[in-house]
Amino acid sequence: MTDTHIPADSNEIFEERRQKLQKLRETGWSYPNHFRRSHVALELHVAHDEKKPEELETTRIHVAIAGRMMLKRVMGKACFATLQDMSGRIQIYVTADTIGQAELDRFKQYDLGDIIGVKGFLFKTRTNELTIRAEHLILLTKSLRPLPEKFHGLTDLEQKYRQRYLDLITNEAARKVFSTRSRIIQSLRTFLTKRSFVEVETPMMHPIPGGAAARPFITHHNALEMDLFLRIAPELYLKRLVIGGMEKVFEINRNFRNEGLSTRHNPEFTMLEFYEAYSDYHDLMNLTELMLRNVTQEVTGSLKISYQGHLVDLEAPFQKFTLCEAIAHYHPSHTFENLGNRHYLEEQLNRLNITFSSTDGLEKLQVLLFEETTEHLLFNPTFIINHPAEISPLARRNDNNPDITDRFELYIAGRELANGFSELNDAEDQAARFAEQARQKEAGDQEAMIYDADYIRALEFGLPPTAGEGIGIDRLVMLLTDSPSIRDVILFPQLRPE
Repeated sequence: MTDTHIPADSNEIFEERRQKLQKLRETGWSYPNHFRRSHVALELHVAHDEKKPEELETTRIHVAIAGRMMLKRVMGKACFATLQDMSGRIQIYVTADTIGQAELDRFKQYDLGDIIGVKGFLFKTRTNELTIRAEHLILLTKSLRPLPEKFHGLTDLEQKYRQRYLDLITNEAARKVFSTRSRIIQSLRTFLTKRSFVEVETPMMHPIPGGAAARPFITHHNALEMDLFLRIAPELYLKRLVIGGMEKVFEINRNFRNEGLSTRHNPEFTMLEFYEAYSDYHDLMNLTELMLRNVTQEVTGSLKISYQGHLVDLEAPFQKFTLCEAIAHYHPSHTFENLGNRHYLEEQLNRLNITFSSTDGLEKLQVLLFEETTEHLLFNPTFIINHPAEISPLARRNDNNPDITDRFELYIAGRELANGFSELNDAEDQAARFAEQARQKEAGDQEAMIYDADYIRALEFGLPPTAGEGIGIDRLVMLLTDSPSIRDVILFPQLRPE
């Protein structure tokens, strides 16, 4: 794997820089750690960009900054350079008149990528650019490897993901994505804590994988001599807390699912899960609308955002459809009568080469048709409600139709963003559904759940009427940063070995 913008003679450059480092060591230089900065670049721009040059000359504001050198222009007895820190970039001006010829000569030997500390005072150049006139320079870290070509950065996508540090150094847009990700998580956390939700932490290694239909990763605990499973969802532990009297809880959690990779899937991902006693899935849909509008407004400044060239409107009320309503709405040829006909559904799925089982219920076939034909068309926020009990082993059955559950999935930009439901708190019904899941696992379904006897015991003490929901943080970040792939919003996505 190569990048065309990394020089072909990079090995020679690496060796040259190692020789420079050796000479520095011979002078006693050894990665100094005593420099302390007074400001970061953005603070200086915010405070002084609008000031007139004469105002800066009169006040002579002294500052100390540190950062990575990204640009350098040598002009005889003076140099201009650009330093980059966590907040942005600022220009420095280095001249023999201010720092002396010896220090200027040393600075000329510094390379792009080196990390430098600078002390000096602010002034404006002829082009009115805020600049630091250096009075003292110190090399803090020697960069042995050359950065990618400055005008292009990393163009190889896989290299961007494998060497995220280089992507962050050279790509301001990448840094902004991950800064925005942090703001999104903080906004969600604040929204819930202001509503009396308590943030908790639950185990990441489980004796039984539960809370979702997915293949787990397996590890082994030597001292206990037992296999453990990396968490596929925290749901059953969070509901145990509700049983214990913690009636409003949430967790921002890392989950692990032993599944394939795609633009929407990574084996390790982040979820927000929250549970509220004495509420149902209708309450959760209302809360979800409020929460997503709140975070979108805070992070983007608008409720109408662009995602991959399409307008997404979070200001209008979110749509609500059942599975059949959504299919019929977007595909009028699929009438309600047809969608209630098993023979018709099987014909359609066969035509689309969708695999199904003769034991799958009618509602399961409707789900398969929906996922293939309609899911990708749900661009504006849409709740798909009342999912089949057959594929919702932890959700409460609907009072009017026991074959469906009080459950929703939220779709935005053609992909599932959230899943929520009124929780099943009937211990006997839950035990029967676990038993059916165990039967399916024995029949070869690797994603079916294992019977969790301890969770059934907890339910037998009594779970109040409760609603719970999971929101995919990575997919939400994709939406709010206009990122096409989940790998763009995970700092270190899982990749095949080099």
